Amino acid sequence: MESYKLVLPEHLNHYGYLFGGHLLKWVDEISWIAASREHPGCCFVTVAMDKVEFRQSVKLGSILRFQVHKVRVGKSSVQYEANIFCDNIETEQEELVFSTHVSFVCLDGNGNKMTVP
Repeated sequence: MESYKLVLPEHLNHYGYLFGGHLLKWVDEISWIAASREHPGCCFVTVAMDKVEFRQSVKLGSILRFQVHKVRVGKSSVQYEANIFCDNIETEQEELVFSTHVSFVCLDGNGNKMTVP
């Protein structure tokens, strides 16, 4: 799955760069959407991100491309790899700025783990 976000002034930290918390929120949200679309009817909650390392700073006006794909299905969990690229619309170059694996567990109506159908 692919998605895009535009970095706006409200996403910046006090140094003028993308606040890492916004990026983590978007990674979690877009990965959850991918899992939910690929496994309809499942109630997924995030249990882990394997690594949080920001490789490049991101400036105002940058366009971020989120590339998310499934890498593993367990008994009650799924894992997705998320790669985030920053597009420079002036040079038409793209750089990897962040990557991680996001793990979700499938829950039943009582909040207990259940098998992923």
